[in-house]
Amino acid sequence: MSLKVRLAASLFAIAVAIATPAFAQTTRVLDPMEDAAAWKADASTDVSSTVSSVAGHDGRAVRLTYDFNGKAGYAFAARALPFDLPDNYEISFWVRGEGPTNTFEVKFTDASAENVWWKQTARYDFPDGWTKFVIKRRQVSKAWGPSAETELRRAERVEFVVVAAEGGRGFIDIDQLSIRELPVDPAVPPQPVASDGRSPSTAPRAVDRDIKTAWTPPVEGAPVLTLDLGYEREFGGLILRWGERGAASDYRVSASLDGRDWRPLATVTGGNGGVDWLRTPEATARWLRLEPLKPLAASDVVGSSGAGQRLGAAQATTYALNEIEVEPLAFGADATAFVEAVARENWRGLYPRGFSGEQSYWTLVGVDGGGESGLIGEDGAIELRRAGPSIEPFVVDNGRLITWADVNIEQGLKDGDLPIPSVTWTADDWTLKITSFADGPPDQAQLWGRYDLTNTSNRPRTLTLALAARPMQVNAPRQFLAIPGGVSPVENLAWDGAELRLNEAVRVQPLATPDQVALATFDAGSDPQSLILPSARRPAGEAATTTDGTGLAAGALTYQVTLRPGETRTVGWVSQLSGDALAPEPVGQAAAVLDTVEARLAGEWRAKLDRVELTLPPAAQRIEDALKSSLAHMLMSRQGPVLQPGTRSYNRSWIRDGAMMAEGLNRLGMAEHSADYLRWYAPYVFDNGKVPCCVDARGADPVPENDSHGEFVFLAAETYRYTRDEALLRQVWPQVQKAVAYMDDLRASTRTAAFQTPDQRHLYGLLPPTISHEGYSDKAAYSYWDDFWGLLGYKDAVFIAEALGDAEAAARYAAARDQFAADIRASITATAAHHDIDWIAGAADRGDFDATSTTIALSPAGEKDDLPPELLARTFDRYWENFQNRLTNRTAWKDYTPYEWRLVGAFVRLGQKDRALAVLDFLMADRRPEAWNGWAEVVGREKREPRFIGDMPHAWISSDYIRSALDLFAYERDQDHALVLAAGVPEAWLDTREGVGVKALRTAYGPLTYAYRKAGRAYVLTLGGGANPPGGFVLQWAAGQGRPERVRIDGRAAAWSGDELVIPVGARRVELR
Repeated sequence: MSLKVRLAASLFAIAVAIATPAFAQTTRVLDPMEDAAAWKADASTDVSSTVSSVAGHDGRAVRLTYDFNGKAGYAFAARALPFDLPDNYEISFWVRGEGPTNTFEVKFTDASAENVWWKQTARYDFPDGWTKFVIKRRQVSKAWGPSAETELRRAERVEFVVVAAEGGRGFIDIDQLSIRELPVDPAVPPQPVASDGRSPSTAPRAVDRDIKTAWTPPVEGAPVLTLDLGYEREFGGLILRWGERGAASDYRVSASLDGRDWRPLATVTGGNGGVDWLRTPEATARWLRLEPLKPLAASDVVGSSGAGQRLGAAQATTYALNEIEVEPLAFGADATAFVEAVARENWRGLYPRGFSGEQSYWTLVGVDGGGESGLIGEDGAIELRRAGPSIEPFVVDNGRLITWADVNIEQGLKDGDLPIPSVTWTADDWTLKITSFADGPPDQAQLWGRYDLTNTSNRPRTLTLALAARPMQVNAPRQFLAIPGGVSPVENLAWDGAELRLNEAVRVQPLATPDQVALATFDAGSDPQSLILPSARRPAGEAATTTDGTGLAAGALTYQVTLRPGETRTVGWVSQLSGDALAPEPVGQAAAVLDTVEARLAGEWRAKLDRVELTLPPAAQRIEDALKSSLAHMLMSRQGPVLQPGTRSYNRSWIRDGAMMAEGLNRLGMAEHSADYLRWYAPYVFDNGKVPCCVDARGADPVPENDSHGEFVFLAAETYRYTRDEALLRQVWPQVQKAVAYMDDLRASTRTAAFQTPDQRHLYGLLPPTISHEGYSDKAAYSYWDDFWGLLGYKDAVFIAEALGDAEAAARYAAARDQFAADIRASITATAAHHDIDWIAGAADRGDFDATSTTIALSPAGEKDDLPPELLARTFDRYWENFQNRLTNRTAWKDYTPYEWRLVGAFVRLGQKDRALAVLDFLMADRRPEAWNGWAEVVGREKREPRFIGDMPHAWISSDYIRSALDLFAYERDQDHALVLAAGVPEAWLDTREGVGVKALRTAYGPLTYAYRKAGRAYVLTLGGGANPPGGFVLQWAAGQGRPERVRIDGRAAAWSGDELVIPVGARRVELR
């Protein structure tokens, strides 16, 4: 080491010593786990657990034995264990276990027991031998709780939890629970010191933060670059910036804590120079060592800009490393974070929008009831299956790579409503239309991709279409629930001359043979710019494979196309969604094959979506288009009989979602799917009558959510109302009775003297607090959402008992219904007084405002006429005020959930048509993209600000839209079971040539058909036969809007009753003049 380097190292060591004083890292045993009696076992409903003492790693250990008994849920061992946590620490213990793959959680609670922190490890395979499990401070996160404190400072209780993933039975052993205090890292890590053992040395230039200088050791002599990081440092990766001459194609990076013992950190083979990004997740080192093993041929070197140029020059005799940078832990936290970091350094368009700091949007591509589905992104990438890789299009025009960022983009659906989505790129001289669709039975479904490249210029054009298979989902990186979005690892890629295979399981069969094929590892250059280089491509007739341990391999199928003016060339592919077979389609006839499949599929969807039809003027056509698209979204999101709100983030079935989706299906003529869902869900009701909030492949979720019981009873009643299937109703009657009995017990728990005190009286008789309402996940609440659903459950239990001729049960349930209704109404009034509010609270104990939740009281609970009128009116007036402030940006807002579609139906029922239509217009504008007729669960004010948006489309929101959109045209009034017609229809629609009409809209009393328009000086309503509501039909006219006074029903004079006209069943023509 030269004097200069030695001096720098010495000064650096002194600086680090000053910044990081000597620190004794002491370990304290929190519990040696010698006494199993200190630990208590518990579990969720129907799950078994016990605690025992067994031989440990050091002395004795505590064993948690569990058996999920075929259910979802959890089992845990817990004990009180107070301890303080220092500013930096690691908690550790020895663990071993036996059993299926499940989620492992270590939880810490504070003195209130309401605030929980955890380290959660999904799909953990418990080791069969003793293994040290270490939890760093940064890995402990707030799980839930009302406290604003996000950092765990003191724990009072510790839990070891096994949560069902695969479920089953097994045990885990825990020994020597300890905590070690660690020094606090410096706020800004010091710059590393570099050396290579040479004098003089250029090694410091590799860390001088100057891209114009470089470490330039000779190729001969096996050079080694050593970095001293100054202290034991955690990091997530490295960036190596090679010069334009002298990159290493093969090299090795090692790490050491003491400078003597080295462990391999990363090995690169076949690198392409330029910028190399190395992911080293959860790495810790004091020293790093870089060993170049082989220089890159000069003709293959990529410049340090990473732009993809190839240089032609003699073989380099020296290496040239401009800079090596040590990246923070976040850089390599996971593959998605890593690729996002890479994307930030590349030009916009080279990586998908979602990886480039912009929110992206997508829609679903699937079959009705399929277990698997694809996605198509707004920019044209097609995700091949859930959590799978994507096919992304690029065009090479005059040697320039054209990406989504270089063109104008529009989206569309076939006929404006069918689930056959497309994306069209428009460049100066050409267009590219990308279309995707799925067909086939659910167990043998196929996904198709179509690409129509058209020359729109007045001269011949030669273009190259590149279809890149990339290890990235369309589901965006911010999607974290259930099936996280972002990277979809591709480790193996193979081309056999006719078919591309990704990870063996995903097969893509081109419908037109490509001209060339390129496969590459990440290190060799798997970005599109590198893949389209002539040196990367080979004739399509040659087989090729590649394997990439980083999981970031990619490939491209390229087609060189010469087009006359106006000519279109079509290529495409087919991939299996489920099953193994691909259709033996004739390669080379892509357009004909795709035309045939698309036409057949369009006919099949049209038959499903057109069971109910609307007639609307052009200005309102978007309502019917979105109605049919929303129905398709619900059908594609379900798996067999299972209704679920999504296919990724919410890939499970919640009874609340399913019950409300079933209502939409019923009204659109698909009650058979509601019946199938009811049959499927009923057996999951627990023996004690608790209805699980949700069910998935693991079984019934035991988390108590007290809306579930009423929702299940509503589902049973609503299905019967539309199917009249008495055999099915009798089949589920035992579960209905159990659910009602369970609600009886729940209500009894709050109908005690303890709830008669002044500070508890407003909670008397309510269902106990749960987290069913998403806004109450921090702490369970006495949510009126639960109570209104419970009350509806009692109402429908009476209906079911009467339908089945069980008079005794009907009378008992009616008494419980009336008692519960009285308790709820008293509570609402008492809660308003208790919290000094003038609206109906979302939760009785919180006194919060949540009109979206309160809508459920109007529909389907049917409580509009029985709630305190002033509180009810103020609830929706306040929502309207907030809505107008948001609409005009008078108040700051960031995002909202389109569950607000429920407000449209609520305003229709309240006789506030103008408000309903204003909210409708606002929500319709937030379809993203608008042409795809779908809503995410979360809509941001800033369209391109990245955020979690839930599933898109979100099928529960689709059902909210369906129910509210249909309410505009007809809804059942609970008080007299009349069908209220056109309550949400503006006069402007009636004044058009088309007017308004519905055909075969399903109701509980038969299909409803009517036409309503202005004819000359009269408004004419024509009713078809089919619907026979007990209360007849009702036509409302908004107060103060010039109501026509002359009324004739089937030629006979009739009169208004207030602002409504009652039309008897059997009437056919109503004239209003």
